[in-house]
Amino acid sequence: MAQITFKNSPIHTIGELPSSGSAAPSFTLCSGELEDVALESFQGKTLVLNIVPSLDTSVCQASARHFNEMLSKVEDVVVANVSMDLPFAQGRFCSSEGLENVISLSAFRNAGFGESYGVTITDGPLKGLLSRAIVVVDPTGKVIYTEQVPEIAQEPAYEAVLNLLK
Repeated sequence: MAQITFKNSPIHTIGELPSSGSAAPSFTLCSGELEDVALESFQGKTLVLNIVPSLDTSVCQASARHFNEMLSKVEDVVVANVSMDLPFAQGRFCSSEGLENVISLSAFRNAGFGESYGVTITDGPLKGLLSRAIVVVDPTGKVIYTEQVPEIAQEPAYEAVLNLLK
């Protein structure tokens, strides 16, 4: 269980992020078209999971915008914003912001994603949502980078991800 903070108050996740070098836990998430999307759908590409509590918050929106811009110039990389938001809400945000270089996937049908990746928040006002984290999966399905952001209101280390993918 990871301890993180929300507005400087301690909260916890259900577990820990997968370790670098391990196989990425399998998942099935829901696309904006309400179709199932599995980890295996990204085989052959590097996958950046931008895991966020909700795209209805300013920091989550900022990270989606930043990854959309930053990784649009890197080939064979897919960025997926993952949250518990309904696919309709995710789609409205990405559409209104013109985010064309990221996809959004919802875990609303599959609580197992948060458990497998260790990011379900178990207490506090955000209980049941996903913590802010980054997981990068290489084209063969191996985890090559993780970051559990220690404070929910803090943005992730974008440059570390960009440097890894250059």
